[in-house]
Amino acid sequence: MTEPSTAQAATGSKHEARMAAAKASPGQHVPRHVTNREVREKLMGTRPIDEFNNRLAVAITKSVGTMWAAYLFVLIALVSFPQALSAFLQGDTVTGITWLSQSFLQLVLLPIIIVGQNVISAAQDARAEADHETLTALHTINVRQLDILQNEQRILEMLEKKSA
Repeated sequence: MTEPSTAQAATGSKHEARMAAAKASPGQHVPRHVTNREVREKLMGTRPIDEFNNRLAVAITKSVGTMWAAYLFVLIALVSFPQALSAFLQGDTVTGITWLSQSFLQLVLLPIIIVGQNVISAAQDARAEADHETLTALHTINVRQLDILQNEQRILEMLEKKSA
């Protein structure tokens, strides 16, 4: 097992501190919504070069991560297919296997995997948004309940003083 990095340790201790504060005074806790931009800035930085790198990486991922890119890559891979097939039929199995694994599978599967990951990510983002809304509503209800309980406690204390 590896030791957590300094950033991971700081994030973990920050999380633990937030959890302790939320447990200590739940009525004061404000639910927060973590956005993609916040995560990207934390992960990659906020300098202009970091922004450029983020935008470039996202642009490339979005363009390669489409089924159209997969179709294009199939066409590119098929350009060398006749030569690979000819070599394979002449007994050069290495060339055939190399074409299949390097030219076809890697080239074609890359965008298809990215498309699949985008679909999965979009579903997770939608669930996270819905969970955030639900948890915020539950938090609001809990804060109201705590206020009611505190008021009831005050009334009970007043009644105890009057009866004593």
